Amino acid sequence: MAELKIVDVIIPICMPDERTVQSVKRLLKQTYPLNRIYLIHTEKGMFPGELETLSEKIHITHIRPEQFDHGGTRHQGAMMSRAEFLIYMTQDALPVNEKLVENLMAAFEDERVGAAYARQLPAADSSSIERFTRTFNYPPKSRVKSEADLPELGIKTYFCSNACAAYRKSVYMSLGGFETRVIFNEDMIMAGRIIQSGCKIAYTADAQVIHSHHDRCFRLFKRNFDLAVSQVDHPEIFENVRSETEGLRLVKQTAGFLLKTGRPWEIVPLVLQSGFKYAGYRLGRNYRRLPKRLVMRCTMNPGYWSHGAYEKT
Repeated sequence: MAELKIVDVIIPICMPDERTVQSVKRLLKQTYPLNRIYLIHTEKGMFPGELETLSEKIHITHIRPEQFDHGGTRHQGAMMSRAEFLIYMTQDALPVNEKLVENLMAAFEDERVGAAYARQLPAADSSSIERFTRTFNYPPKSRVKSEADLPELGIKTYFCSNACAAYRKSVYMSLGGFETRVIFNEDMIMAGRIIQSGCKIAYTADAQVIHSHHDRCFRLFKRNFDLAVSQVDHPEIFENVRSETEGLRLVKQTAGFLLKTGRPWEIVPLVLQSGFKYAGYRLGRNYRRLPKRLVMRCTMNPGYWSHGAYEKT
C-alpha cells in the first residue's frame, strides 16, 4: 500500500436509523484508517445516541432544517476538515466490506485524479428495474475519465455520486468547493469542473457500497425536475452535453434486459416510471417559464426556492 494520507469522511444525516449506525461502524473498521468522521445532522426527529459513543473519531454538528443545502452543507464539512482527502457519503450507503476506503484511495496514486467514486450495488429487496439501473450506472469494470472522453461518453464523463465519492482536497478547494447554494447534483457540477480543469474522475468498481432507491413515480418526477434545474442553472457545465440520449439508452437496455430474463410485464412500470422522469426533466428544463406555485409542487427541495432562487422570465 502507498503512503497513507489523512482521510476524513463527511456524511449529512437526517433522521438517521440503524442502517446509518451500521454504516459508521463499518467505516470505523476500514483497512485504510480514517482520521475523522463528520456527521452533519439536520435536526429532525431523534438522534441515535449510539453514534455519539462509537468512537472519538466521530464529530457531530447539528444544523436547523432550513440551513441544509446539498452543496453548502457538504462544503461546511470540508471547512471543518484538515484532511488531504475527503470522502462524502449519504447516510443510507452501506460499505460492502472493510476495503472501501483503501480501494477508493488507490485511484489517487494517479496525481491527475481529482475525485473517485464507488460502485453502488442494489439492496437485496430491489426491483429488477432498479437492479439493472445500478449495473447500467455502476458497471463491474473501473474506468478513469478525462476531457478526452466527452465525444464518447457525453454527460457520463461528468458522472459522479456523493452517495460515496472521494475528493483530493487541494483540487476541490482550487475549484471553489461545492456551491453553497445548489438545488441538487452538486457532485456532477464539481465533477464537471474537475474534468474541465484538466484533471480526471476515477470510477473505482472495487470500492463498493450498497445503495439503491425505492422511489415512487412522483418522487422520480421531482428528482428529475431538480436535476434539470441544476443543469439549466449551470450551463458552463451542461450546455454542450445532453442527458436525454443517455436516459433513452437506459430505458431501451432495461426493456431488453426484462425481455431477456422473462419479465416482460415489468416493462409496464418501466414505461410509467420513465414517463414521470422525462416529464419532470422537461418541466425542470423550462422552470423559468413556470409560475412559482407550480415550481414548488414539482421540486424535492422547496427550501432552495425560498432563498431567491426562482426567477420568472
